[in-house]
Amino acid sequence: MHRRTAALACAALIAAPLAGSLAACGGGGDDAGTFAFHSPGGQVEIFYEEADRLPLADFGGESLTEPGEEIQLSDFAGQVVVLNAWGQWCAPCRAEVDDLQEVHEALQADGTGTVLGINVRDYNPEISRDFVTDSGVTYPSLYDPPFKTAAYLGGVPSSVIPTTVVLDNQHRPAAVFLREITADDILEVVSRLREEGNA
Repeated sequence: MHRRTAALACAALIAAPLAGSLAACGGGGDDAGTFAFHSPGGQVEIFYEEADRLPLADFGGESLTEPGEEIQLSDFAGQVVVLNAWGQWCAPCRAEVDDLQEVHEALQADGTGTVLGINVRDYNPEISRDFVTDSGVTYPSLYDPPFKTAAYLGGVPSSVIPTTVVLDNQHRPAAVFLREITADDILEVVSRLREEGNA
């Protein structure tokens, strides 16, 4: 409980200065039918009803653990994808990695999806690879130190790490967490997606 409270406080402090600009980034006519993130009142948990969801544009990049290999979001067509922006330098990211691995194993067990990490602000990939290995992580991660991927996430703030975005099987954001997550947080969203037929 202490871990979650501290993470929420940290995320809230980070998100608070962003609240005004985030609220201004709502989905207007310029979005051409793709997802645009906004956080009313600087919320750190945002959920999207099925009728309000819009897809992400496809994106990709170099694999962290398989240098020279490319990973694309479209590699996971028809699957739930849990995007998680993380860095090994980030204490909440380190704390939530076991929960993300648990989610990944659950999604893999029933064939419905994957966790896809986005490794940011780690300019020495070997340190990140060592962290992945030492933590027993089996889900893939893009290696994206400048977090260019944020541009494809509808304006999700690149300054808030960790950030987790749960995509339904049409790759439309169903939930955004601007804080450390637990496995239960994500599996609850996945359960709702199953009920909708979007998992």
